[in-house]
Amino acid sequence: MLDKNGIAKRIAQEVEDGYYVNLGIGIPTLVANYVREDISVEFQSENGILGMGPFPFEGEEDADLINAGKQTITALPGASYFDSATSFAMIRGKHVDLTILGAMEVAENGDIANWKIPGKMVKGMGGAMDLVASAENIIVAMMHTNRAGESKLLKKCSLPLTGVGCVKKIVTNLAVLEVIEDGFLLLERAPGVSVDDIKAATEGNLIIRGEVIEMNV
Repeated sequence: MLDKNGIAKRIAQEVEDGYYVNLGIGIPTLVANYVREDISVEFQSENGILGMGPFPFEGEEDADLINAGKQTITALPGASYFDSATSFAMIRGKHVDLTILGAMEVAENGDIANWKIPGKMVKGMGGAMDLVASAENIIVAMMHTNRAGESKLLKKCSLPLTGVGCVKKIVTNLAVLEVIEDGFLLLERAPGVSVDDIKAATEGNLIIRGEVIEMNV
């Protein structure tokens, strides 16, 4: 199975030349480290930067340069900075080609829960609601199961929803899946992971059509 960097590396294959991409908190922030060098991509963070680069090496961090998750980042030549109003105008105006988010749960109809666990303190939903409401191409990066081994790909989300029917594709440590009308269509399996392993780890309706190829990561 994949680790977090493996998930990010596989998602980076979905990024195309000329894309404007929003990276959510967590695993999605790692995607910038693995995008092909022969394509031009603009990474956006909703706190007001367009042109994010990879994470800085240890000792090279700039404490004044952070993403929406308060992680230190780098800026590529030509990067621009702006206020949150402009950043969310870009998001709400559908000027982002691809949104990559983490999630705690995804339902088989594309619902996503990624902002709150009841009983735990949170500051609010942040930009997640705007991203899922406005984006037309959402990929989720997540672990397939929780720490107790229970599936996070469900028939119906149990946690408060962030968005309804909006997720298009999911990349986990076990598989690549597409959300279609009937459930989760299994596209690829992680190296060393069998289809039966994925079946056992998926509560929602898992659809298998023909041979499932192994991820190229």
